[in-house]
Amino acid sequence: MYTIGQISQMFHIPISTLRYYDKEGLFPHMQRSSGIRNFTDKEIETLRVIECLKKSGLEIKAIKQFMAWCSQGSETYGQRLNLFLKRKKAVEEEIQRLEKTLDMIRFKCWYYEQAIQDGNEDHINEMLPDHLPEDIQILYDHAHQE
Repeated sequence: MYTIGQISQMFHIPISTLRYYDKEGLFPHMQRSSGIRNFTDKEIETLRVIECLKKSGLEIKAIKQFMAWCSQGSETYGQRLNLFLKRKKAVEEEIQRLEKTLDMIRFKCWYYEQAIQDGNEDHINEMLPDHLPEDIQILYDHAHQE
């Protein structure tokens, strides 16, 4: 059993947020002793799923719906799977956008390292857009894809 303070520290989540989640019914089986919330491994796993869904862009209202489906049992497996398939697709698309951004940052790091080494940008500009070193060309091309 864990206290709300311990869970707050463990997950770096404000106590007020944990109380809000509880108030919203996201911990339907949480036990209390003298009104004090006792978090078990089950609530910890639930919190991990909540945080995962939040980070994937899902709002609390939709997370509440997911939790309701969990309470309904095996008849909602399909709905739960569909929710996670949609979140998976959204996260994969975000990763692709971030990879493109990262490649631009990597290219610009190389660009400015070269400019510092050369003392100017002349040589780099002669190589643009398609005569860069092979590994840098890959970064440049990916970062500039539409």
